[in-house]
Amino acid sequence: MTASSQEIISLSNERICLAGLLIVALGFFTWKADLGIAKSLLISSLRMVIQLFLVGLILVYIFEIDHPLPVILIALVMLLVAGKEVSSRQKYKIKGFWSYGIGTSSMFVSSFAVSVFGLIAIIKAENWWDPRYAIPVLGMLLGNTMTAVSLSIDRFTTNVWNDRDTIEARLIIGETANDAIKDIVKDSLRSGLMPVINSMAIAGVVSLPGMMTGQILAGNSPDDAVRYQVVIWLLIAVGCGFGSMIAVKMVSKKLFDERERLRLDQLTVK
Repeated sequence: MTASSQEIISLSNERICLAGLLIVALGFFTWKADLGIAKSLLISSLRMVIQLFLVGLILVYIFEIDHPLPVILIALVMLLVAGKEVSSRQKYKIKGFWSYGIGTSSMFVSSFAVSVFGLIAIIKAENWWDPRYAIPVLGMLLGNTMTAVSLSIDRFTTNVWNDRDTIEARLIIGETANDAIKDIVKDSLRSGLMPVINSMAIAGVVSLPGMMTGQILAGNSPDDAVRYQVVIWLLIAVGCGFGSMIAVKMVSKKLFDERERLRLDQLTVK
């Protein structure tokens, strides 16, 4: 392999602005179509650009000092922001701090535990907190788990609200709370896990996953890139699965009291 084939093509600011023009064009057409998403599309795109450039600057500093404390602090910030995003995406939210706490704690238990296990037992970096591995792995797990948890909670609370009469009728005839919402729980978990299941099903056939693409562009061999991507996808699936199950279980505990009565007063409509 020649030296030039290992070099990454540098993208200038002008090229990035050219990609930005495509988003502006999309925003214009969604505005003309009266879809109501043009503003959120443009704001999200701008946030993404600013956030990624800031993260890039921070990571350069973290890579240089090579110490676990900044990595842990960044991981906590990522978790707290992800928890806020989960809470903000719910139509029917649990009242009080629990709206934020359930998503955050479920992702902490699932994503953090799975990430640490993967770094220590599978990747086996010299230091588990090595920022070159720890931050990307945790970021990918948190991002996907956040989506799974938010979808599961949203589907669960929406279905409970819509089927409240049916649930209460089943409770009246003597069914337990778990039996009364069993089908809703199954539907909620399927909703949360479907994106990651679909992504794994088409990986390598319809799409090349992000980490694999990045490693290939960086000059790594496709074989190494595939091995890393396989491990990452398996870790993501585990994190999404456990995160969704923990979150739905915690929400269901809040919606029923000790006498297994449905407590819709614990929900607030966004």
